[in-house]
Amino acid sequence: MSVESAPEKTAFKPSLGLVDATMLVAGSMIGSGIFIVSADITRNTGSVGWLMFVWLITGFMTLTAALSYGELSAMFPKAGGQYIYLKEAYNPLISFLYGWSFFTVIQTATIAAVAVAFAKFTAYLLPQFSEDIVALDLGFLQITPAQLLSIVVIVLLTFINTRGVNSGKIIQTTFTLTKLLSLLGLIVFGLLFMKPEIWAANWDSATMWDMHKLNVDGSIASYTTIAAFGAIAASMVGSIFSSDSWNNVTFIAGEIKNPQRNIGLSLALGTIIVTVIYLLTNVMYTGVLSLQEIAASDKDRVAVTASHVIFGTSGTIIIAVMIMISTFGCNNGLIMSGARVYYSMAKDGLFFSKVGQLNKNSVPEFGLWIQCVIASLWALSGKYGNLLDMISFVVVVFYMLTIVGIFILRKKRPDADRPYKAFGYPFLPIIYIIMGLAFCILLIIYKPEYTWPGLIIVLLGIPVYYIIARKEIKA
Repeated sequence: MSVESAPEKTAFKPSLGLVDATMLVAGSMIGSGIFIVSADITRNTGSVGWLMFVWLITGFMTLTAALSYGELSAMFPKAGGQYIYLKEAYNPLISFLYGWSFFTVIQTATIAAVAVAFAKFTAYLLPQFSEDIVALDLGFLQITPAQLLSIVVIVLLTFINTRGVNSGKIIQTTFTLTKLLSLLGLIVFGLLFMKPEIWAANWDSATMWDMHKLNVDGSIASYTTIAAFGAIAASMVGSIFSSDSWNNVTFIAGEIKNPQRNIGLSLALGTIIVTVIYLLTNVMYTGVLSLQEIAASDKDRVAVTASHVIFGTSGTIIIAVMIMISTFGCNNGLIMSGARVYYSMAKDGLFFSKVGQLNKNSVPEFGLWIQCVIASLWALSGKYGNLLDMISFVVVVFYMLTIVGIFILRKKRPDADRPYKAFGYPFLPIIYIIMGLAFCILLIIYKPEYTWPGLIIVLLGIPVYYIIARKEIKA
């Protein structure tokens, strides 16, 4: 990983306006999670009140973090976003550990998971892409048509994004608007055809806050008070994953017009839009399905179960098309923005020097293709799902560190230009930090399998950093 980067013949071109940036925020957040994870949350909490609380508290945390990031994005409107913020607030080691985790798992495994979700729902329309078919048996690894299709999608979107930011922008804005309108349509039809008796039973004031574990077979198990907090934390793993990637717009700051204004504004608008849609979607679920039906949905596909009730036999096809649109647009945003982090790492001498160069279309093409390879390997491995559960803990830790960085930079650089200051400072950032700490501590205590693997991945980056740093010094 050589330090010397060749002089650039091109530079990032500011091509994205406020609408484009907002669509990137919303589009990167909405993948397949909202169609699935409510089943697990319902099993963990057993009541409509706590189901909505988990989504509400996740939305509050996401919006609070986004509003806080606005200050940092205005101070450092550069490609790399959160990686840059951590470097400026702390040191190159901390920012490298974020970049390392981002490249090895956070972004690449997310791209794989979203691509495989696209392929799985394609199989509803074209059964030959089923994940239950073995296309290639290598003995140590069985490859399915769903995995092969997911790789085709990753490669296609990577290629499109190597053609320039405008190519990715068109896909992002078009697909995000389409899926937002589709979700709104599903919500409206669901509320129009809701079943009053199911709504009344789910929202019964006497039971709506009665927390317990709701098993698929209908049996229930009571929680102790402390165990209930653990159940909430475990539930939030899914909702946080479904609401993640809102920060991707910060990575592509070099290509946004008037970034000091538009990044912070797009973060606020995008997270508000998605949070409202997520809450309304869950309200709709509870109007057409009993809690038991939500908890026992086949393969956790709550949206499919609800759509069957609303649209009949055509419901499966409708949801399949919606999820295909949603995941395709989501992955475009993830692929477009992720490579800009590796670009900034390369500029610091902490990644392959070629990744720090832009092609004739003013995008980091080599970084896009390296990301493509790692994401494709994750898709083939089939192990990305568990890793994403494990990495949710690490994602929140880095969010907390970044928000603490606002306080550090206020002290280190009191006179620095701040075109925008964090909304609700210092109260809202402090509230986020407290909530994030509570989430992480509860996971460590009650769900250690969600914490230690992610921490190990981060810690493995420490020796890698010093090996690279030593080579840099020698060079």
